[in-house]
Amino acid sequence: MTSEHFLMKKERRSADAPDVGDTTLNNDMFDVIQADLEMLELTLTEAIASETALITDIWTHLVSSGGKRLRPALFLVAARGGTSFDPARAMPIAAALELVHTASLVHDDVIDEADTRRGAATANAKWGNQIAILTGDYIFARAFKLIAEKGYDSSIYVKLAQLVCTLSEGEILQDHTVYQVPKDESAYYERIRKKTADFLEICCELGAMIGGMSADDTARMAQYGQALGMAFQITDDLLDFRQTSEHIGKPAGHDLAQGYVTLPVIRALSVLDAHGRAELTALVTNPKMTEEEVARALDIVRMTDGLDYAQTQADAYLERAKNVLPEKLDERVRETCLMAADFIGRREF
Repeated sequence: MTSEHFLMKKERRSADAPDVGDTTLNNDMFDVIQADLEMLELTLTEAIASETALITDIWTHLVSSGGKRLRPALFLVAARGGTSFDPARAMPIAAALELVHTASLVHDDVIDEADTRRGAATANAKWGNQIAILTGDYIFARAFKLIAEKGYDSSIYVKLAQLVCTLSEGEILQDHTVYQVPKDESAYYERIRKKTADFLEICCELGAMIGGMSADDTARMAQYGQALGMAFQITDDLLDFRQTSEHIGKPAGHDLAQGYVTLPVIRALSVLDAHGRAELTALVTNPKMTEEEVARALDIVRMTDGLDYAQTQADAYLERAKNVLPEKLDERVRETCLMAADFIGRREF
């Protein structure tokens, strides 16, 4: 393994690279829930109170390391769209969703042997793999404890349990298929649905439920979250070809170096001639790709319509998300949902 390859492997690959540098979504897009997001930060700070000082130290480090809070933000926006929004009832679920997300990232960093995330040291880098894994387990448990203490309907528990199961399935699928070329696009879509889209779907669905939306409108918000999540992950995969570490916190081709065969590559392989297909396949299935080989793979994909094709698919999902929103949704909430979709479609980091 070359030094260049080793360094690329040690940096964090994440569907959450856009979180670099931000603590919350402090911008006009989520103005409708800014007060809720501020309350969320306080709730998160208190969420992992422990008599064990080390756990508190690790959690403080994780919370202060940044993150857009996208998942609880979508939950809160959906909840605000209902007729019976109650901040006190909504906030523990919003916090639990962020805890589940954080726990999954802690485990991801162990799997990926990552040293940094969002410019800060990972839990495993600071405290070792064993403590990091146990911390992730502890955070998962605290998420469910938050919900249990508030006596929510059993459907909330089921949704959260389903979420953790789906996240785990997505991670297993991804890690089991590194440096492998999928037979077709459907395998890729299944992976990103489980890893990213189902999470955003459940956030929007739970928000609509807590906010008191009708069954039909709740289903529509769930579909919005699903489509938004699919577009989010496709867009994130595109950034691996379009941007550099200055924009997304990781070098171009980082996903390729880690063995993640994404939609632009799958498309390129389907349109290349036999020689080009053989060369690209040999590159993306090689666990010991050098920096030069990664650059060559990027060039091959960029010479095809792979990027444009993937962008078209992302745009289609975003259009689906916008069109499926409930007809009688509060106008401020609707505008927020539309702005969120537009942000995902045009983001460059």
